[in-house]
Amino acid sequence: MAVATSLSLLPSSLSPKLSSSSSILFSSAHFQLRTRLPLFRMRTTAVSASSAYAVGEDLPPDYGEVFPQADPSERRRAGVLLHPTSFRGPYGIGDLGEEAFRFIDWLHDAGFSLWQVLPLVPPGRKANEEGSPYSGQDANCGNTLLISLDELVKDGLLTKEELPNPVDAERVNYAAVAEMKDPLITKAAERLIMSEGDLKSQLEDFRRDPDISCWLEDAAYFAAIDSSLDAFSWYEWPEPLKDRHLAALEDIYQRKEHFINLFIAEQFLFQRQWQRVRKYAQLKGISIMGDMPIYVGYHSADVWANRKHFLLNRKGYPLLVSGVPPDAFSETGQLWGSPLYDWKAMEKEGFSWWIRRIRRAQNIYDEFRIDHFRGLAGFWAVPSEAKVAMVGKWKAGPGKSFFDAIFRAVGKTNIIAEDLGVITEDVIQLRKSIGAPGMAVLQFGFGSDAANPHLPHNHERNQVVYTGTHDNDTIRGWWDALPQEEKFNVLKYLSIHEEEGISWAMIKGALSSVAQTAIMPMQDILRLGSSARMNIPATQFGNWGWRMPSSVTFDSLETEALQLKDMLSMYGRL
Repeated sequence: MAVATSLSLLPSSLSPKLSSSSSILFSSAHFQLRTRLPLFRMRTTAVSASSAYAVGEDLPPDYGEVFPQADPSERRRAGVLLHPTSFRGPYGIGDLGEEAFRFIDWLHDAGFSLWQVLPLVPPGRKANEEGSPYSGQDANCGNTLLISLDELVKDGLLTKEELPNPVDAERVNYAAVAEMKDPLITKAAERLIMSEGDLKSQLEDFRRDPDISCWLEDAAYFAAIDSSLDAFSWYEWPEPLKDRHLAALEDIYQRKEHFINLFIAEQFLFQRQWQRVRKYAQLKGISIMGDMPIYVGYHSADVWANRKHFLLNRKGYPLLVSGVPPDAFSETGQLWGSPLYDWKAMEKEGFSWWIRRIRRAQNIYDEFRIDHFRGLAGFWAVPSEAKVAMVGKWKAGPGKSFFDAIFRAVGKTNIIAEDLGVITEDVIQLRKSIGAPGMAVLQFGFGSDAANPHLPHNHERNQVVYTGTHDNDTIRGWWDALPQEEKFNVLKYLSIHEEEGISWAMIKGALSSVAQTAIMPMQDILRLGSSARMNIPATQFGNWGWRMPSSVTFDSLETEALQLKDMLSMYGRL
């Protein structure tokens, strides 16, 4: 059934024309007055329930003043998706300096309470990953290219004279940024190591922290070996290093001790700057949502140091790799190529590798999304020699036992389940069994019928609704490529008559949803087209480079902040 037919009973003129400047129908003051219901100010302790009394008995005199308490954990909220690399900045890439704090201030002024980032891991540099945070070289390390050089000057680890000339780059060129920033970050790390005082003490505390050292040491050794060998992956390393012989590792430490110390110091500098940003966000009432790719790259310390936890042959080469079957993004499926976990081996060790990873996520995020959550119920396994993903097979994942072990070890944690794609009943049941919200994406809602789960009237309260994710086109770009029939469906569903304000109409649609959390990419707030898209799935080049336009500052977005705050108030998300 087509949407045009199934939605034919919807009124087509319930609201006036919507444009980018006239989408707010009511002021925040009006709706704050209406939503401050007296029931949340009344007494709540006199009686637990009328069922405690026999039928016909008198209830306490204050019975009519007792109302349910609002649960803070169920508060409606809204957030913005913007990766730090997309900030403006003088050195070709966004960083953890002043612009990050200005963004947090803008979020606060606009009434948002959530900031979503992509994975903060260092992108791989050997296989044309082009800055992809989903092809990271380590699951737990931070991306040192995000370190602010200006903040290092404030710390006394660099001088102003050492800073490079400003670079006016509209997109991130990761190779050029690394060439510019790496030597200066290394110089700052060297000075930190040679210093005395409080900062040096903080470095030593960081290095001794057991929740840090359990992954940092392997990562440092891996990087030291990788830097000394001209090999595509650790599979090509000499056997003693490939197989982690103790004598070979001791030899590496003796020869590369300075490199290892620098690596750890640089990770400390990232951690220090990121935690400063995170604490400021918490001060402003902003929760930071991270993103955890379910899989890790083959050429990583994660696989090299934990071979028994992955499906590898005796020589260490993957037997099966990750991907997904044919979907909306690719007719042959997506071949990701990451090694798959040996879930049986992991379960025998109580999922200890994952517990360390979850603890690290808790250390840097307030909550986090597990990308490709469905792989924990059932995963697509592709033979490592295959050229396309469509030849794979479904295999059973660890399911509830995985989360039982995680929660026993780390306590309850705030997880969001990325449950897009081929979602079978077991995925839904697994998500619900741990109480994790799933996702809905408005862009996916208008190509079928009224039962489409991405349409707002089908949303669930325990859900996160997006106008689009980092894998989607911007709303403007999506609209420009949309078939005319679907455009008609969108206009009719949103009760608007013209397409000029489509980006904000979709934002309004997300905010009006019953879903507890609504998130929109910054590109949609700015009404940008396809050139601002962050990623095109199943493509390798030209992604992850988008930055805020040089003509836009957060100060210049004051009007948008006021309009958004009105909308958030109208839909109870302040």
